[in-house]
Amino acid sequence: MGKSVKIRNVLNSVLFSLLSIFISILIAVIFVMWSKGNGFIESFKLLITSFWEGSFGNIFSLSETLVYATIYMFTGLAHLVAFKTNLFNIGVEGQFTVGMLAAVIVGTIPNIPFLIHIVLIFLSGILSGALWAFIPAVLKVKLNSNEVVNTIMMNFISLHMLNLFVGTFLKEPGYDSSYSILQSVMLPKIFSEPSSRANYGLFLGILVVGFIYLFMNRTRGGYELRSVGYNKYASEYGGINIRKSIVLSMVISGIIAGLGGAVFVSGVQHRIPKLNNFLNYGFDGIAVALVARNNPIFIIITSILFGALNASSLELQFNGIPKDIVFLVQAVIIIFISGEYLFKYVLDKFRKGGSK
Repeated sequence: MGKSVKIRNVLNSVLFSLLSIFISILIAVIFVMWSKGNGFIESFKLLITSFWEGSFGNIFSLSETLVYATIYMFTGLAHLVAFKTNLFNIGVEGQFTVGMLAAVIVGTIPNIPFLIHIVLIFLSGILSGALWAFIPAVLKVKLNSNEVVNTIMMNFISLHMLNLFVGTFLKEPGYDSSYSILQSVMLPKIFSEPSSRANYGLFLGILVVGFIYLFMNRTRGGYELRSVGYNKYASEYGGINIRKSIVLSMVISGIIAGLGGAVFVSGVQHRIPKLNNFLNYGFDGIAVALVARNNPIFIIITSILFGALNASSLELQFNGIPKDIVFLVQAVIIIFISGEYLFKYVLDKFRKGGSK
């Protein structure tokens, strides 16, 4: 009975996510009608065609979708781990940033064998991300300070620290960016197309998703994190160390985000430019985790969805559709997902009222 209820709840969540996506597309169609002056059917066809051609229509489009999907697997999964313990690690953006910085520093060191070098790059991202998450985690358990405020501050520190390094120690003469990592440690490409950027980091992302799924659902540590997320007071009464679980959850979240930053550098970017603002991959990961219903396996699907939306922005502009439509679709999806509990509450009230 319990298993059937769990399956039904999962199906309901999936259906609600699909409904939110469908409604967001309809709203986007209305804006296309307004901007292009076309009818509904013509606008719908234009929007869907642009989305498809821009994200899956050819090797380059598919490659760009997979590039974004790879990044979102890491940032979405990082948020998911924190959400499981009822924490809001908005510092994923900063942890991703320091992961990039560490990867460039290690990636420019010469005369290291390939396998050792690529492992060191990933380890540098892991350790820097873990450290960046550990600081606000300790502040929370020791001083009961809000992790949202602390991680926001850590984000800005990471941004300015990156710009400091890129503008001084790592700056390549003649460029407003860092030195490029060595070509020998750049991740292999998935496709032979010269313009393709999709790389083997995608498979590493899938492996990390699988590992987190097993950890959360098949280990004592994962059970404790989920238990603290459900009810920390009952968990403490049951003998679970709440402080340890909070720190562990934040550190794992930081590890994943930092690794994502290292994969981004070794597989896609290869160097870091000076940043006027955040890259926003960490912030986008919030939406990826929400739409995935905090299910690690669903992270793969939602990462591809959001990757496709971002990759299609060029095709949308080519067809005269503002690329802001992509952000509109994402925003509407988040609003509907966030409002699910309110929707269920109103629906239950309506059903109870109708049964009287």
